Amino acid sequence: MMQAYSPETEAVMNRSRQRAADKRAEKAAQTGGDGTAASNARQGVDKPLPMPPEMAAKFQGCLDAGTTDPDAGVRFAEAWRIDGGGFHARECMGFALARAERWPAALVALEQAADEAERAGSMQDSARLWAQAGNAALAGGDPAKAKSDFDAALARGLPDGVGKGEVQLDRARTMVALKDLPAARIDLDNALAMVPQDPLAWLLSATLARRMNNLSLAQKHIAQAVKLSPDDASVALEEGNIAILSSHEDISKAAWDRAVKIAPDSGPGKAAAANLAQLAAEKPAE
Repeated sequence: MMQAYSPETEAVMNRSRQRAADKRAEKAAQTGGDGTAASNARQGVDKPLPMPPEMAAKFQGCLDAGTTDPDAGVRFAEAWRIDGGGFHARECMGFALARAERWPAALVALEQAADEAERAGSMQDSARLWAQAGNAALAGGDPAKAKSDFDAALARGLPDGVGKGEVQLDRARTMVALKDLPAARIDLDNALAMVPQDPLAWLLSATLARRMNNLSLAQKHIAQAVKLSPDDASVALEEGNIAILSSHEDISKAAWDRAVKIAPDSGPGKAAAANLAQLAAEKPAE
């Protein structure tokens, strides 16, 4: 009966990360490119290389072009790279290619940006860009490559905190794709300790616990996801999936109904509707 989490949950996660990337882009001119400068200063760790105001404005203009028209963003980034834009130009190239869903090309651009950032002396920027490359590989259907890139990001000495937690969450998604569920569990437990306010972390953790037949943990973690994101159709779908396996049909029906009401035309909404229809079909006639 239950619909696999993969297409629905992955879609929500990708949307969430795209929104986060867009927010980081908006802050690029003030923070040095990725929104982490203030956080790093508080934690006393190596900071990303500061961007001079002129370069920050160029970077923002490149991101804006890529957001509006990915092809225009690619042209902007290539011209800027030739003009000495360094790893920031390659990063923008990767961003524009990802907006166009040209994942293999985006992967190459971001890996090149990560290498160039490290040669420029910024391990923090390098780690961030390796993580972006990992997400491009994962989106392009190459989880083995994604794992290699996420490993590279974590090897650059990211400090404990949100940035590192997000990389471990993404590597957990990769390990699920590689069918190494115990390794995914380790990464998720580490991620939850660092990003406890991320509902998607709790959602993936609950889904993984269900797949590993640990229903008590699945119930606990989906409850936290519901608390943090009550209007998310993917969360409601998974709440129903876990409840039906736990012999709580009333809870599962209510959760699936909620998923349908929240987003009837989405993947999670349609999956929940299919579950409800199948549940009704299995009922004996009155």
